[in-house]
Amino acid sequence: MTSSPCRLCGAELTHVFVDLGMSPLSNSYLTLEQLLKMERFYPLRALVCDKCFLVQLEAYETPEHIFSDYAYFSSYSSTWLEHAQSYAQMVTKRFGLDRNSMVVEVASNDGYLLQYFADQGIPVLGIEPAANVAEAARARGVATQVEFFGRDTARRLASDFGADLLIGNNVLAHVPDLNDFVAGLKILIKPRGVITLEFPHLLRLIEETQFDTIYHEHFSYFSLLTAQHACEMHGITVFDVEEIPTHGGSLRVYGRHAADETRPVSEQVLELGRREREAGLQELEAYIGFGERVRQSKRDTLRLLLDLKNSGKSIVGYGAPAKGNTLLNYCGIRTDFIDYTVDLNPHKQGYFLPGSHIPIKEPDEIRRTRPDVLFILPWNLKNEIMQQMSCIREWGGKFLVVNPEPRLL
Repeated sequence: MTSSPCRLCGAELTHVFVDLGMSPLSNSYLTLEQLLKMERFYPLRALVCDKCFLVQLEAYETPEHIFSDYAYFSSYSSTWLEHAQSYAQMVTKRFGLDRNSMVVEVASNDGYLLQYFADQGIPVLGIEPAANVAEAARARGVATQVEFFGRDTARRLASDFGADLLIGNNVLAHVPDLNDFVAGLKILIKPRGVITLEFPHLLRLIEETQFDTIYHEHFSYFSLLTAQHACEMHGITVFDVEEIPTHGGSLRVYGRHAADETRPVSEQVLELGRREREAGLQELEAYIGFGERVRQSKRDTLRLLLDLKNSGKSIVGYGAPAKGNTLLNYCGIRTDFIDYTVDLNPHKQGYFLPGSHIPIKEPDEIRRTRPDVLFILPWNLKNEIMQQMSCIREWGGKFLVVNPEPRLL
């Protein structure tokens, strides 16, 4: 097998973590007219580096093509807003942020997080490559620049100010040039500044077979140990870590300049590093068996759906998330199984899911059609969705989720 070199350490990539076949870009939603045209599919294959153990995809499209006009708006999930508000309150208190501080978020989306700092009178700046999403942030009063982040952007901004807190929530995985991005983080923070990064935890992905979190917009998948290595390569020390429930299990790591010894490395960092080593994340064997578990998950999902359809049940989806599109396309699930899906995000309503061509409607359609089964595609938000859509209990409807295994609720 030939491929591009590891995007972190440059070693030759020769080991497949999982092969999910061919798939369209997971956020490339289609209009009715586009259904009649050719649709682009790309290999969706994750590789693992046997030197630094970064799990990664090969890049088939540029970030400019993927992210410049984006359909994901963070503010349409109440769970995510609550997470953002709680984080903002916590770090403001922990690091003593005030009106004299500067908070910068990379990949700031629609201002869903920075608004909670701005409400406290703390100066903020968002850096967001998607112009349509950045416009939504500006509309809520969050100063936002439309550009991709890296060394050049960091140097230009650092000539005017430094960041006391530099945030990168669920962006590290989206970066094809990791070294440019991480180097930029170090450039922009003040000598006593702090970086926080959140990303799905590779250990949880492996343990719970969360293969649907793999899609083309996610170029890389991190353990704590690999994230530490990426930071250390550019003079950043990870001094603390938290395990948080978002996206099915994520890490929030705290970084500082390596020369700033005022914040010692916590026991949590040491303990999680030990756990990851015990789980084999520094050994190739831990990665090689993942593919067969994914294939078994596919068979189990299809078996349950076939049983439901053969018994005459109607099935519709809830959500149009990227992870759902990976699941549907890998399993070959289309309108022969799911009549339609719904989404709160009006920017997705009226479109069709890529690959599967399942129509996206407003949530009110569920009450009108009264389906037997509601398939929750963003399973990480299942509690929020089950509360929102509790009306299906009125006619005996049930919820379907596939993580950690396919089951009816």
